[in-house]
Amino acid sequence: MRALIQRVTEASVTVAGEVTGRTGPGLLVLVCAMPGDTDATADKLAKRVAKMRIFRDDEGRMNRSLLDTGGGALVVSQFTLAADTRSGNRPGFSGAAPPDLAQDLYLRFASALRDQGIATETGVFGAEMQVALVNDGPVTIWLDSAERG
Repeated sequence: MRALIQRVTEASVTVAGEVTGRTGPGLLVLVCAMPGDTDATADKLAKRVAKMRIFRDDEGRMNRSLLDTGGGALVVSQFTLAADTRSGNRPGFSGAAPPDLAQDLYLRFASALRDQGIATETGVFGAEMQVALVNDGPVTIWLDSAERG
């Protein structure tokens, strides 16, 4: 799985004019399932995200995690994180998991964050979404559960 995490002061996702998920201070997490990913992959990535020390401590250093701060998470499915841009001008997305598997792993990832006590909301899988955020820092970090060629 791949995740792009952004430390935010606020974020929301809107589908067809209706806000379907939001968070205050915490993380916006864009998630993409890849072929070969499993429930264990989603669980492991969620633990990494929850423990990633990217929030400021009392001295202003990035030394606190989402678990430490009590912040929330907004999780949005994002198959374009699997984009293959090695040739041509149009990205290929064959590296993304098939929709049924991708949806299951996306929901499993969000559930795994909730299981750790993190207030977690989501977008709508497969929907055309508008994502709004205020990136704090800015801090944006790419995570990949496996090395890929």
